[in-house]
Amino acid sequence: MWFRQDLRLADHPALSAAAAAGPVLPVFILDDETPGQWAWGGASRWWLHESLKALSAKGPLVLRRGRADEMLHALLVSTNASGLYFTRDYAPWSAALEARIKGICDSAGITCHRYGGFLLHEPEQIRNGSGQAFKVYTPFARACLARGEPRAAKPSPKTTWAQHDAGSDRLEAWALQPRKPDWAKGFSGVWQPGEQGAEQQLARFLDQSLRGYAEGRDRPDQDFTSRLSPHLHWGEISPHRVWQTVSHAMQAQPGFLDRDGEKFHKELLWREFSNHLLQEFPAFPDKPYRSEFSSFPWRDDAAALKAWQCGETGYPIVDAGMRELWATGYMHNRVRMIAASFLIKHLLLPWQAGEGWFWDTLVDADIANNAASWQWVAGCGADAAPYFRIFNPVLQGEKFDPDGAYVKRWLPELRDVPTDAIHKPWTLALPPRNYARPIVDHGIARSRALAAFKSISKEGLP
Repeated sequence: MWFRQDLRLADHPALSAAAAAGPVLPVFILDDETPGQWAWGGASRWWLHESLKALSAKGPLVLRRGRADEMLHALLVSTNASGLYFTRDYAPWSAALEARIKGICDSAGITCHRYGGFLLHEPEQIRNGSGQAFKVYTPFARACLARGEPRAAKPSPKTTWAQHDAGSDRLEAWALQPRKPDWAKGFSGVWQPGEQGAEQQLARFLDQSLRGYAEGRDRPDQDFTSRLSPHLHWGEISPHRVWQTVSHAMQAQPGFLDRDGEKFHKELLWREFSNHLLQEFPAFPDKPYRSEFSSFPWRDDAAALKAWQCGETGYPIVDAGMRELWATGYMHNRVRMIAASFLIKHLLLPWQAGEGWFWDTLVDADIANNAASWQWVAGCGADAAPYFRIFNPVLQGEKFDPDGAYVKRWLPELRDVPTDAIHKPWTLALPPRNYARPIVDHGIARSRALAAFKSISKEGLP
């Protein structure tokens, strides 16, 4: 059983099939070579270490480091395995990797079994009337919902773990966690990676945050987000389990949670949409989906990028988000959009620079979601927000963090700033001395961004 981004036992189609076939040898391979530049970033590695530790407590997990196809080939031969079972992946390199592995199995007379389990719907299942992939989210979501409720989640299978002497790397030897300096020291107080942690987080969401989610999810000063994204990304809980549990909560209180549950389900479908787009456009993480953006006049400004990364732009809602990200490996979804818009449209820095930073610093850094969301904000993706929709970070802060509680939590240097100035402290007669002045004027930045967009637009702005 080759574990990938499916680090759980419950509702695991590949594991269930393997367990039904005979004794199971569980394997995880750390492959930094095949993904190339998209090898796991720092925050992801911290999470992976903790998740593998949790999984290995449930069975004799074999750890290997190297190219996945080569490591699997050696293990299949040395253990005299009769079959290989794994969950499908959707990254740009995965189709070729899975084809190579299928060839290795065929040559050795070993059966090869690939299963779904990372998504609710396989990309081939959701097509438009012409048999093509959807390019717009709303009809995509409508087509998913028309299929009815996804299959029910299943419990962990009864599994006999194989006795073996295949040998395993020591997890600590992989050095996945930072040491000097330990920039992830705050993560453990925020997260509990692993299947048990995923179930506990789902229960917390249902109990504390589902009611009011539809409106509250946009408020970073309040606790309405599910915080399930890293658990879903690492497959510590299946999307079927999450969908079904929310559906049951809605059914238990007819009419009471409908709007909140439906909104949450649609967020799960955005995750689906992102992965389906990646299957159709494997260059999604690197290239703009809309080709006209290939000639966009991006700026090269290392100092501005550094200020954004460090939360020193002078715009509190942006800086609070970037500080939250560094401290916890996570950023509230609304603030992610504001911070991304600021980088792209106020600073005119390429979306790929922000995508790369998020890839290294987010514990839920998912190659499909990351690319789709950055391209959505940049206006160059499928079904993207128009480029000329430019967030005003002051107004966004005032609307979604009206009392400044979120900003003051992450920017302690602004704790004494009055509420009416918390999102524009530079307007005070005596601005805080230890907080950055705005690195760009909003009005000037907006005009510059619109001019840049007009330069690549054949028809100009509407």
